[in-house]
Amino acid sequence: MAAKTQPIVIVKKKGGHGGHHGGAWKVAYADFVTAMMALFIVLWLMSQSDKVKKAVAGYFNDPKGTANLLGTTMAGNGVQVAQNDEALKQLKEKLEKEIMAKKELQKLSKQIEITITPEGLRIELLEGKNGTFYESGSARLSDSGQELLELLAAELKTLPNNLLIEGHTDAAQYSTNANYSNWELSADRANAARRLLQRDGVRSDQVTQVRGYADQMLRVKNNPFDPSNRRISILVKNDNGAPPEIKQGQVVGDGGAPAAGAAPGKK
Repeated sequence: MAAKTQPIVIVKKKGGHGGHHGGAWKVAYADFVTAMMALFIVLWLMSQSDKVKKAVAGYFNDPKGTANLLGTTMAGNGVQVAQNDEALKQLKEKLEKEIMAKKELQKLSKQIEITITPEGLRIELLEGKNGTFYESGSARLSDSGQELLELLAAELKTLPNNLLIEGHTDAAQYSTNANYSNWELSADRANAARRLLQRDGVRSDQVTQVRGYADQMLRVKNNPFDPSNRRISILVKNDNGAPPEIKQGQVVGDGGAPAAGAAPGKK
């Protein structure tokens, strides 16, 4: 008897469109999602305050928070930056309260500006039309100027932070004397403030820089002759911030102050 022949089975597959090409597309999609997340994080960070930015930068510089244990003062330590910012905020509030508690200084409170900047706590003494903190046309401090600086010295001398003192004038020329100009006046006023602060307890090495800018860093740029352009700035430097850079202008050294009453009615 002849063996039974097995039937031949033919399987036909329908062709599809596109087909399945493995998992490569999943990797590409994951990379795309990761890139989008990174973009959104960057955009979010750009809209945050300096305090948040410093804290995030501190985490990436020192994720475990061991900088202090290692004996380092890493600028990126988020905890340290936050603590320093909080200390400056408390100092600002304390100074404002003490100024308002003194009758003579309370009247001048609008001419005393205290702000927190990325560089540190900036205290500005703004001159009035006829002089406020300095005698007109001189680097000699007025009674109000001496009282305010004595108050500041009592607080600043207790801090570990370094200090920077700047002197500024308006755009009006000081005098026709070529040997004494706004450059000398701005530097002399800054140095007068330094001498009084150090006399009242600020450490000799605490003031690291004294600068005279003349009228090169105007506070009111659209009015170069505004009295508030004549000012003294005391910067309590942020220990974790980069030292301020001179962007323009010239710095002059300590020089002799003009005699009282020189260039009357000026500056």
